[in-house]
Amino acid sequence: MKQYFNNLLNILEHSLMSIDEDVFEQLVCEGIETLKNGNRIVVSGLGKNVPVCEKFVGTMNSLGLNACYMNTNSAVHGDIGLVHAGDMVIILSKSGETIESVHLNNLLKKRECRRWLITFEKHSTLSEDVDQALIMDLEHEGDKWNLVPTNSTTLNLIVLQMLAILISDRMGISLGEFKRNHPGGHIGEVLKNVEP
Repeated sequence: MKQYFNNLLNILEHSLMSIDEDVFEQLVCEGIETLKNGNRIVVSGLGKNVPVCEKFVGTMNSLGLNACYMNTNSAVHGDIGLVHAGDMVIILSKSGETIESVHLNNLLKKRECRRWLITFEKHSTLSEDVDQALIMDLEHEGDKWNLVPTNSTTLNLIVLQMLAILISDRMGISLGEFKRNHPGGHIGEVLKNVEP
């Protein structure tokens, strides 16, 4: 068990350290600019990335920051209407070749929005066609076939959670603002004496 966890931590560390800091900083700054302009951050993904996107949106909403999830498949059936001029759309695609994601990117080109990609392939249809791409080097998924989306989805979650936290920190979100969105549960109990 410990050997498995050690291998996992090494793989995750390698991938996270492969991120271009300037690119990540640009992602954070553009996210802040988007929100300050009254627009929102839209994340889009398929398959195992769906709950990753939903967790990011949940974190952003709990901080009072405007974010939503757009299923890549549902986008062509009307959901793309939630993307407005000035919004920032982040597409998650491990390969950068997912047909639905490529099609979505082509549709987004016709809208006045920022297009970002989080991927693990430097050279792909999407990484070469979106406005900006945050690319991680992934040594292995962690399963015996190196196919099951495990480490890639974990890394996507880590990156998006860090994005949410950095945006909230730099935008000066207070504990009181956080409390307003957590009136119940354990968090609500812990924060009951905090001024809103």
